[in-house]
Amino acid sequence: MTVRARFGTALLILSLAGCATTGPATPGDPLEGWNRGVHHFNDAIDRGVLKPVAKRYRKYVPQVVRTGVSNVLTNLAYPTTIINDLLQLKLKDTAVDIGRFALNSTLGLGGLLDPASHAGLARNDEDFGQTLGRWGVPPGPYLVLPLLGPSTIRDAPAFAVDTQTDLRSQLDLETAERAAVAALSVVDRRAGLLAYDDQISRAFDTYAFVRDAWLQRREYKVRDGDVPEEEPMPDEEPLPEAETAEPVAPADQAPDAASSSSSDTSLMPASAEAPAGRLR
Repeated sequence: MTVRARFGTALLILSLAGCATTGPATPGDPLEGWNRGVHHFNDAIDRGVLKPVAKRYRKYVPQVVRTGVSNVLTNLAYPTTIINDLLQLKLKDTAVDIGRFALNSTLGLGGLLDPASHAGLARNDEDFGQTLGRWGVPPGPYLVLPLLGPSTIRDAPAFAVDTQTDLRSQLDLETAERAAVAALSVVDRRAGLLAYDDQISRAFDTYAFVRDAWLQRREYKVRDGDVPEEEPMPDEEPLPEAETAEPVAPADQAPDAASSSSSDTSLMPASAEAPAGRLR
């Protein structure tokens, strides 16, 4: 087992052990007590280390270099997508992704360039957690992992499986080189999420915001976008027309003033695009 796989397994065991200490939780989030503690721990590390480094990386490293780095890292992780295409019996996607990986690894100079996209080969994103979901394994409770972030009881062990098919952890590298690749992967991933920071920081409850957005995005990916629309609650049925008539204006008030309304007092639901699922 690689160093990365052992690290991921250790974090999983620590997370599951901490689940026994959770307090009162929101319905649908039985591990909320543990999750909030880990969320705040991860956030402190992010604000103190990862976010500042990612900002400097984006500021001082030219765009063309950052794009090349991201392309190489994505290409190294692509065997995970190919294997899970096959496990999900997506034979067409398997053929397309094999062609994409082969083209980028050769003409693309090891993934530095992306000729496959110019050739019209779509890039898919599959992992073992999605494979389990496709074959009916429920996600289980939401779970926040130390340093790794959002996951579920189903997806957390699947992460250890994904490391076995990710070339970033399988290449024959020295310890220092392996650490450099891991660090660069984290910085590249965090730099890609900087665009979401303002949106998350404006949320009243950042933990709940990230949880709901991540779970929705994860379900979307497992179902390949075929997510059923939510049905209205029984107590949200519209009132009969007779009960929705406009109120009668008081005698000392002009008719126009009684029928007018202010959009400034309307309540808008908070919604936003989620960060792209758990990033590997």
